[in-house]
Amino acid sequence: MAGVKGAAGCVEELRRERAGCSFNMEELTNILDGGKDITTRRREIEDLMCGDPAFKDEVPTEYLSHEDRYTTEVRKVCHLARKMAQHNISSRELGITSVTNLLRDGNPLGLHQSMFTNALLGLASPEQQRRWGRLAQNNTIIGTYAQTEMGHGTFIRGLETTATYDPKTEEFILHSPTITATKWWPGGMGKTCNAAIVMAQLHTQDECRGPHPFFVQLRDLDTHHTLPGITLGEIGPRLGLNSQDNGYLRFDHYRIPRTNLLMRHSQVLQDGTYIKPIHTKLSYGTMIVTRVGIAVLCVKKLACAVTIATRYSAVRHQSELVPGEPEPQILEYQTQQYKLLPHIASVYALILSARSVASVHGKVTADISRGNVDFLPELHTLSSGIKAVSAQDSTQGVETCRLACGGHGYMASSRLPSLYTSATSCITLEGENTVLLLQVARYLIKSYRAAVKGKPVLPSVSYLAASPPVHHTPELSNKALVEAFRTSSASLVRETEANLQRLCDMGQNYPHAWNSCSVALVRCGELHTRYYICERFLSSVESVAVSEGTKGILVCLCRLYLVYHVTLNQGHFLRSGTLSAADLSTLEEEMSDLLARLRKQAVPLVDAFDIRDELLASTLGAWDGRVYERLYDEALKSPLNKTDVPKAYYKYLRPLIKASL
Repeated sequence: MAGVKGAAGCVEELRRERAGCSFNMEELTNILDGGKDITTRRREIEDLMCGDPAFKDEVPTEYLSHEDRYTTEVRKVCHLARKMAQHNISSRELGITSVTNLLRDGNPLGLHQSMFTNALLGLASPEQQRRWGRLAQNNTIIGTYAQTEMGHGTFIRGLETTATYDPKTEEFILHSPTITATKWWPGGMGKTCNAAIVMAQLHTQDECRGPHPFFVQLRDLDTHHTLPGITLGEIGPRLGLNSQDNGYLRFDHYRIPRTNLLMRHSQVLQDGTYIKPIHTKLSYGTMIVTRVGIAVLCVKKLACAVTIATRYSAVRHQSELVPGEPEPQILEYQTQQYKLLPHIASVYALILSARSVASVHGKVTADISRGNVDFLPELHTLSSGIKAVSAQDSTQGVETCRLACGGHGYMASSRLPSLYTSATSCITLEGENTVLLLQVARYLIKSYRAAVKGKPVLPSVSYLAASPPVHHTPELSNKALVEAFRTSSASLVRETEANLQRLCDMGQNYPHAWNSCSVALVRCGELHTRYYICERFLSSVESVAVSEGTKGILVCLCRLYLVYHVTLNQGHFLRSGTLSAADLSTLEEEMSDLLARLRKQAVPLVDAFDIRDELLASTLGAWDGRVYERLYDEALKSPLNKTDVPKAYYKYLRPLIKASL
């Protein structure tokens, strides 16, 4: 395993845990990475980057000023960009690694390397790609993706920034008509980027054509000064990601050439004639790619958190399980196992399902290139659901891991607080979760209504057309539990659609009826996505070709994931009649057995995530388990410890003490 110290340097507790490994750890690592070759390449890149002293922090970032934090990360990310060019490492290859963990609290070039580049690839015409692609690739242009506004986020149709075409000059006039039209949040936009893909309402021939993407230069390429007609700045401290200069942007009748409209799917001709795309949602392709990427990013954060908490739980001894006996490892407590083991299983479930959505994206993209957009709504639904559930599960999982580490998990040096703040940003990032789940539900209701009328529906929702079972089956196999998810999802969709129709029949207009059912509709979106994740996890585990021991541990993890989420959402299964109270009691008993079985493999399972100490960056979770030495050494780095008596004593405390109040 790359970056791992020898067993001699490891504490006894972790030595014992690793000695009991029952599976081929390398096989599991390969599955998570997506193949043996990818694992090899990932390790090559991580070895190269982690061995570079330029990425080391002389002073922990928590002690730096806001500007110094930003400056430090810009230094590191620019060094990273140079090394990538020097060693011919693409952005795609960097994405298979966890190297960006070397940037402790956000990446100022993150959106340049992801959404900006993806937008150019997906939305620009071949000519435009030739014009800007190389400049972006060699970092002459550093871009961001400016969609969200102060007053509008997920509701793209509500964006207020306008791009009005002037046929006399063949230019678009970009304008921010209100304070709420201010572009707000794009990463890197405050101070780092000199260009952006801007989403704005296209106006031509006295008609609004809806939001469209435009390439916009923001700063002078030589001096980096903001161009006239543009106002730029950073929005200020956030809950997390404070090294990434999230920014604001306003336009004052700023003119750009007609050819700066990204024209892969739609065009404006010289006279202002508008040529619309073959499908109105094609311009959202960048969001689809980004949402799958966010899902994977969230899971990587969860993998870090559960690695930290599991290793710490094996090292930490606390209380007496049996009075008079030595304090056990806290991993021996069932409550601790319940906090951690399901989240280990979640890493596998979410990675494999996100990979499945990425595979669908590849197929749909190929179809679109041939003019077939039939599967685009399904892809939008899958990416929205997987992003929402992955962000939700990862955020809750990271916080559970933090709490599982007790008081030490509150220390910044544990890295759990920063993992939480970065994970929770994904709940609102590139589509707020509730809105995304409502979009999933809208597709489910539409598909169900089509299925009832005998019309064809797409594969991921074909189960909605099936007749509900007459009674539940007493079988509780993995296949049966996935079937229970599917049936319960179909039942909830049917019930919610019936209620929606009832309200309409009573005289409510459809939008108000929809709002009245929106809590249930969100549950529809969640349950459908959970069914998809469960089905993909089970399918992947059943089909994977690995050794017997590895297959066994994967089956056990899959079983834990299914049982955990069934017992966590008992109401759905009781309500639909797919499982009985006795079934759920049986599954809860099985949960105890699964936790006991997997507890023995907990440390090897997180070791299989193969996260180097340099990238884990945690006093509690290092491979050797020397928690207490690391906590103490990190405390010594506090600037307050440079002097015995602080300045505040002489200025404030001493006068108070001597005043004898």
